[in-house]
Formats: sequence, structure tokens, C-alpha cells
Amino acid sequence: MSERPYVTLSCAMSIDGYLDSAEPHRLAMSNAADLDRVDAVRADHDAIMVGASTVRRDNPRLLVRDAARRERRLASGRRESPAKVTVTASGELAPEAAFFTAGDGPRIVYCPVDRVESLQARLGDRAVVVGLGEDCVTMTALLDDLAARRGVRSLMVEGGGSVLTQFLGADLVDELHLVIAPFFVGEAGAPRVVRPGAFPWTAHRRAHLAETMQIGDVVLLRYALSERFGTRDGDGTSARAGWETVAVERP
Repeated sequence: MSERPYVTLSCAMSIDGYLDSAEPHRLAMSNAADLDRVDAVRADHDAIMVGASTVRRDNPRLLVRDAARRERRLASGRRESPAKVTVTASGELAPEAAFFTAGDGPRIVYCPVDRVESLQARLGDRAVVVGLGEDCVTMTALLDDLAARRGVRSLMVEGGGSVLTQFLGADLVDELHLVIAPFFVGEAGAPRVVRPGAFPWTAHRRAHLAETMQIGDVVLLRYALSERFGTRDGDGTSARAGWETVAVERP
């Protein structure tokens, strides 16, 4: 079996650990400089993943925005933006969502096997629908399929909380980019970065903080969560996209 893709988990949260507010409109956690950094990280990956709830709530395009980065991808034989990946248990995804209509790259939707036929009929040629599992899709099976059948060697996971929790709980993340916004949310119904669960990193097994970076009024913490940290495709290539434009403050 092909080696599983290198996984970078990227998210931004409030000081008190929320991904967003409970309001219908999205609460911006980041700033323009950090969004540009995220764009650079996106450009360095083969695929970008968000959960179906994020597709429904935020309607993300998940494209590389910077023209120079798109040109560099094209010059290297890749598409302008990475492939887009999502996972759904219910199959409730609208074909007019920006996930399916923005850009021209591959779009892959994972769902339980009994949802494949109806979901593929609804999405048509806007996505490839892949059935994995009877009741739910595990992130291990998803990564195995991406590696073996889709040629994906690096995956950037951007949320939401359920997806982040599943990747972290299964110990499938190679590096974590965690941005802290300079405010509190304090709303009981707002989504958290992770849900309750059993995680490999505890008070007795601390995650390794590899680097820190101040970007305007936010701070980025970069954690090494596997022995593959900092490499791509197992070849030792540095995976530091988006870190070259701002001075790093080392702990």
C-alpha cells in the first residue's frame, strides 16, 4: 500500500478555543497577512480537505489566491490549485456550493457506501463520490484511498471541529498549524476547535512545539506531531511553505 499522505492540520481559534461564533455569519479569526501565509501552505499541498459542515456553513472556495503561486504550480506540472476533498455522513451537499463550482481541479467526496449512488446523481460530474465504510468514513481509510487511488502525497486539513478531532484522535497528523486570535468568543453554542475525545498528546506525552511566529496581532504555533514532521513525500524535502515572509520568534 502507498505511504499515507503527509497531513498538515491548519486552523485558527480564539483565545478561549473557539473556531467561530454561534452567529450565522463567519467570525474572522485571522488577518490578511496570515491568510496569505495559509495561501502559501495551500499551494504547497496536493489536496485540501474540509468537512461537509464547513462546506455548508462557510461555502469556501479552497483555491490558491496568489497568481504567482498558481503560476509556479502550473510550471511544475500541477493544476493551479490543489484537489479538494470533503467527507459527509448524511450526503447533504449542494452541487451549487463553491466547493464544487470554483476552480477546475478534482473534487472528491467521501461518504458511507449506501450514500454513493444518490449523492453522485446529485453532484453529477462536479465531483467523484467515493464510498468508504458502512456507517461512517474513517480518516485512516480516507488517507489510504487518497494515497493509493488519487495520487495525493500531501493533504492540508482546514476543519471543521469534527474533522480536526478525528484526525488528531487517530494520530494521523504530521504537523499542526494553530493560529491564536487576540480575543475571546465565550459563547456556549459556538464550535470548538476539537470535540471531547482521547488524544495521543497528554500531560504525560506533550506535543513538540517546533516554531512560533507573530503575524501582526495573531500568533502561529507550529507543532511537530509525527516523526515525518517537516518533510514531503518521505524524501526529506522541507515543508516550510508560508514561513519565509515573517521573522520567526523561537521559544
